Amino acid sequence: MKNDRLGKFAGVLARQGILVAFILFMIGFSLWNARFISVENVFGVVRSSAILGVMALGVTFVVIGGNLDLSVGSLMSFSAIVVLDLHENPAFGPALAIPAMFAMTMAIGALNGFLVGYLRLNSLIVTLGMLSAIHGLTLTYSGGQNMDIANQEATWFGIFGRGTALGIPIPVLIFAGLAAVLAILLAKTPFGRKVYAVGGNEVAATFSGIPRARVVFFTYLISSFCVATAGLIQASRTMGAQNTVGQGLELEVLAAVILGGASLLGGSGTVFKTVIGVLILGFIQNGLLLAGLEFYVQFVVTWIIIILAVWLDIAAKRGRLWSPIA
Repeated sequence: MKNDRLGKFAGVLARQGILVAFILFMIGFSLWNARFISVENVFGVVRSSAILGVMALGVTFVVIGGNLDLSVGSLMSFSAIVVLDLHENPAFGPALAIPAMFAMTMAIGALNGFLVGYLRLNSLIVTLGMLSAIHGLTLTYSGGQNMDIANQEATWFGIFGRGTALGIPIPVLIFAGLAAVLAILLAKTPFGRKVYAVGGNEVAATFSGIPRARVVFFTYLISSFCVATAGLIQASRTMGAQNTVGQGLELEVLAAVILGGASLLGGSGTVFKTVIGVLILGFIQNGLLLAGLEFYVQFVVTWIIIILAVWLDIAAKRGRLWSPIA
């Protein structure tokens, strides 16, 4: 009986190692500082993590499909600049600026999907090159100028980044709602199973009749939709944006996805664990801030905690702390 219980516990730990790491981390920081677990602080962290989280949801599909998307940071800058510029254009206004921005952002995502999916180019090279190209496109579009909304009191645009519903910040609701929809899409639909199949074994998936190119194309389309959503939240929250507002976020997004258990080799990962990865990064930064550590010390401690969390997850899956071939 005791062995059966231990076996069940080990099985749960193997499946949810990153969740266990998150719980232990939360308990540790809560004991360190009581403010850490307060409702106000928790909502504040989730709200500040929503932009990174929304982007990470889309990249989860790309990574599970066996590819990378390093263009999301620059693309978020582009989407924020575009929606703000069109908002100030009398011919558009917020009602037309938002769908126009989504269309432009997803068109770039579709180009990524076409190059990687149909032309079978290396995703790292394509999206790394696209990172620079989109940055140049953003500077060209804006003329090198930052964008701001002149009359912030006269627009409803701020609701996406500043509003609340039933006491819950709108960015949190957007993040949670999008995560729920994409989790169902990935786990409960034929498309989701095809994404796992293509990422797990591209050759076998092709011989099984799965349209590999189409699946990869749509993973990048989903990623660009999430980036556009993140750009909308960012622009709405600050009512302005710099040309480089998303610079460097691609690495944080990828870190959150991998921290959540998705494999860079493709074929594994879940939306739920990506959300946990995002929250771990957000609460690490918040916990270290409450601890009063200097920002340069936070970088080192954050790295250590991430390594420990990933190590716990991997150790739980293989049933031992060290590699059996070490």
